[in-house]
Amino acid sequence: MSLTNDKMQDYPFLQEMYDDDYFPPFLVDKCKAVLISLCEQIEATKPDSDEEFLELTHAATEQINDLQDEFLDNDSEIESGAREILSADFEYITKAYGFDIDIEDVIAPRDW
Repeated sequence: MSLTNDKMQDYPFLQEMYDDDYFPPFLVDKCKAVLISLCEQIEATKPDSDEEFLELTHAATEQINDLQDEFLDNDSEIESGAREILSADFEYITKAYGFDIDIEDVIAPRDW
């Protein structure tokens, strides 16, 4: 499925992580896939409340949580720089789909 939201169609997901050799590209690809899947789910289900939207973002956040060990196994980690980049992309997605929710609520279950 291709994204229909104009703001998301050409969005450079996690570009700063791709630009940093510290992060293995195949793991950044996995994080990017989670974010794109989140956008696809938003477009498919069209959440009309903050609670419905947060269910989707929390599930995506937990999927990224699950990648932490794989980062560590590859001499990397979701550290402060990655946290900022991931948070910025989650925030961009939130605004692109018309929600005004504090980023800490959007990624509340994060352990990165």
